[in-house]
Parts: sequence; C-alpha cells; structure tokens
Amino acid sequence: MVATGSFREDLLYRINLISIHLPPLRERAKDIPLLVNFLINNLKDIYNRPALTVAPAAIKWLQQLPLPGNIRQLKNLVERSVLVSRKDTLDIEDFQSQLELSPGKKGNLQLPDVGTLTLDEIEVLMIKKSLEFHKNKISKAAAALGLTRSSLYRRLDKYHIPYDETSD
Repeated sequence: MVATGSFREDLLYRINLISIHLPPLRERAKDIPLLVNFLINNLKDIYNRPALTVAPAAIKWLQQLPLPGNIRQLKNLVERSVLVSRKDTLDIEDFQSQLELSPGKKGNLQLPDVGTLTLDEIEVLMIKKSLEFHKNKISKAAAALGLTRSSLYRRLDKYHIPYDETSD
C-alpha cells in the first residue's frame, strides 16, 4: 500500500516494529495440553469446580482436532464442555458432544467448484450477502464477516461495492 501511495510510509514504520509469525494451533499440537490445562484452571475458579480435570485420552483427542478457530475455538469447546458436563473428569465424549454442536459443524456449507469463482469474487458475494442480511449495518456486517469496520470499509472501496454511509 505504501508503494501505491494509499498508506503513509511514516505510519508503516510506526506500526511495523516487529513481525511475529505464529503458526495455527493445528501445527502446534504440543501446545494444546498446556492451553487446556490453563483454561481448566481458570474455569475451576470461575465455576467453583475445584476437582475439575481432563482425562489424558481427551487431551490426546483434542490434539488431533484441526481447530480452524484456533485458541478461541479450543477455549469455547472446553468451556462449553465444562458447563454441560457434571463430571469432574472430562472425557472425549464430553468434548465430542460439544464439538458436534459447535457453529462450524452445520454440514450444509457448499463451496463452489474450484475454478468457477475467484477468491475476490467470493469475498464480494459474502460482503454483499452480509450487508443485505444485516440491512446495511456496517458494524453488524463486519462482525459477521470477522472483520473490523475499517477493514470492511476498505473492502467496500476496493471492490466498489455501494453502501449507505449513514447506515451505522
């Protein structure tokens, strides 16, 4: 963006102090037991369940999950399992039952065939669909797409998608 003149170079140097590459959680399976234990220790206090633990087999099972939602997905899965289960030791079944109920497991998502649409075209369609669904409310549409308002505005400008500037 600096090269095209759409972003100030001095601002880039202010915000670009250090770049850190953090691989997705599915590539760091050895971190999952540490994260699960950290989450469980926090949830023990929050839900007043001092004897709460996770079975070793369940930890191994959690390490095999793809977890496209990374740590947030893991956190939500663990917390839902704690809330639903009355047992002090959570098993694979406790986590499985909650994983099957998670929002990403609907099973009816149909992606277009490879080569029929570009990624930009899919992005445009999703932005338009979100704006339509949320009645042109930028904040709600951005949140539904997992974007900040400013990110959504940039995409609207990039793809020349018309929007009501007073609708937020």
